[in-house]
Amino acid sequence: MSELLRETASQTAGPYVHIGLAPRAAGFDIFENNFGNVLTGARTEGERIAIEGIVTDGSGAPVRDVLLEIWQANAQGRYDHPGDRQPGKSVDPSFRGWGRACSDFETGLYRFETIKPGSVIGRNGRPMAPHINFWIVARGINVGLNTRMYFDDEAAANAADPVIRLIELEARRDTLIARREQRGSQVVYRFDIRLQGDRETVFFDI
Repeated sequence: MSELLRETASQTAGPYVHIGLAPRAAGFDIFENNFGNVLTGARTEGERIAIEGIVTDGSGAPVRDVLLEIWQANAQGRYDHPGDRQPGKSVDPSFRGWGRACSDFETGLYRFETIKPGSVIGRNGRPMAPHINFWIVARGINVGLNTRMYFDDEAAANAADPVIRLIELEARRDTLIARREQRGSQVVYRFDIRLQGDRETVFFDI
């Protein structure tokens, strides 16, 4: 009878996340093309915006080693993906539609520079409110977390959004709404993400 093998010790996600996915943030310049937090080009259509926020843990402390990815539709509400077959909407060749950012190791603040997306036609022909999809990973998060960010100046569209309407408690829906701020000529949407505890952000199993 063969000897039973002992279970290998487990370990949560650690700094290798940055070394492998965002090496420049960890002090390594090893990629010819670094995936960054700026999704726009000089000719990108749509309203230019920035997204900023802090990811906090259950005690309310900033998570300073978090890595976030976003993907979104362009200003017409079209994804740059062959699976998006919405009629009458075209791909914007100057818009990447996907970005990656790390939180600042000192402050915990993350930032993306992008455009405000248009409404996407979802299942059964139902329009979805303008939104941005988030994927979050950090030390202590073994499986990436998925959520969405909606815009507080799209109240009517948010109220009819089929995904938001799946969330039974209105107070929980509010955790997905980013707040618009005007800083001089720049529009910034503030979107803080809470991993646990009071006002925990709604995450989706996808």
